[in-house]
Amino acid sequence: QVQLVESGGGLVQPGGSLRLSCAFSGSFFTIYAMGWYRQVPGKERELVAVISSDGSTNYGDSVKGRFTISRDNAKKTVYLQMNSLSPEDTAVYYCNSRLVTNTFWGQGTQVTVSS
Repeated sequence: QVQLVESGGGLVQPGGSLRLSCAFSGSFFTIYAMGWYRQVPGKERELVAVISSDGSTNYGDSVKGRFTISRDNAKKTVYLQMNSLSPEDTAVYYCNSRLVTNTFWGQGTQVTVSS
């Protein structure tokens, strides 16, 4: 069974940066696609970024050029570096792992961008 634990959320001023981490417990981390999604109340969960097992990445349009996803296979951890944050980035950020039809979610970490 896979468990995902996010950390690194918090309050940041507009224009600031945060780095989220997602620790993966379980086997075969290297073959999972890993991703970050976010959700605000009343809206659907949306893609932020994903990174495949071979390291290729994909980003949601609203974060391209500002956010960077990466993974450390030795530490079984995926990161989301968020720069140039704006209030529109305020959301609960969820870590996701996916392998074929097996999908797992973390419990989420709150990111609030406010002055």
